Amino acid sequence: MFDNLCKFLAESFSEDYAAWLLGRPIKLTKLSPTELSLEPIRADSLILEQSEDLVLHLEFQTEPDPTMGFRMLDYRVRVYRRFPQKTMHQFVIYLKRSSNDLVYQDSFQVGETLHRYQAIRLWEQPSEAFLQSPGLLPLAVLTQTSDPTLKLREVATALEQIEDNRVKANLMAATSVFGGILLAPELIKTILRSEIMKESAVYQEILEEGKIAGKLEGRLEGKLEGKLEGKLEGRLEAKLETIPLLKKLGLTITEIAKELDIDVELVNRFVANQNN
Repeated sequence: MFDNLCKFLAESFSEDYAAWLLGRPIKLTKLSPTELSLEPIRADSLILEQSEDLVLHLEFQTEPDPTMGFRMLDYRVRVYRRFPQKTMHQFVIYLKRSSNDLVYQDSFQVGETLHRYQAIRLWEQPSEAFLQSPGLLPLAVLTQTSDPTLKLREVATALEQIEDNRVKANLMAATSVFGGILLAPELIKTILRSEIMKESAVYQEILEEGKIAGKLEGRLEGKLEGKLEGKLEGRLEAKLETIPLLKKLGLTITEIAKELDIDVELVNRFVANQNN
């Protein structure tokens, strides 16, 4: 879900991200990986945007990835092959605090080939720019702060100033999910208004992902087992996997059970097992 949220934010608020990373609010459009001739290494986490003279490549990461350096070089070469005249800017943005040396890696070398890119650790970033740009607001809670709860309250105040209810709902839902990296769902719910988030495309996508995954897993297990039970178990398992995200959005146990159309006691048991 983090991959989809990051793509949504970067593509919907491209000027905000360009202003933050490139220093100027450039209007960017999505660049499909299929335009680079080869299949992407990890299409789910790849964000490519372009203007007439540049390409912006973003990779959002919750955990360090030892293959990141090679991936950055690989995409640089692919983009050069397709757009040799365009400048390319590459950023790896780490969402979750880590002391792993890999989050400080900003180059990759093989033989005499040396490729450099930029690594950004959100927990080291000043919050001011994030609080001033709508598209960056959901990430603000992960920026430099000694009090994430206070930072989330500042974000909530900024979100309330947004007049477009659709934009507000989407950003609030995204903020809730990212806030869940540091804060408990129960606390987030006291700060962000869940009734607004339920109207957002982000919220609906989370529900839809659970339903689609349930159907696919159910069909697969049903084929493997040749039984109706296989289909039912697959669908149920996928729904259960959606529960943590819905909790991050501030839904109660009863609300989750209703949205997923499963028994309240089943949700309770799943949550209890997660907490153990």
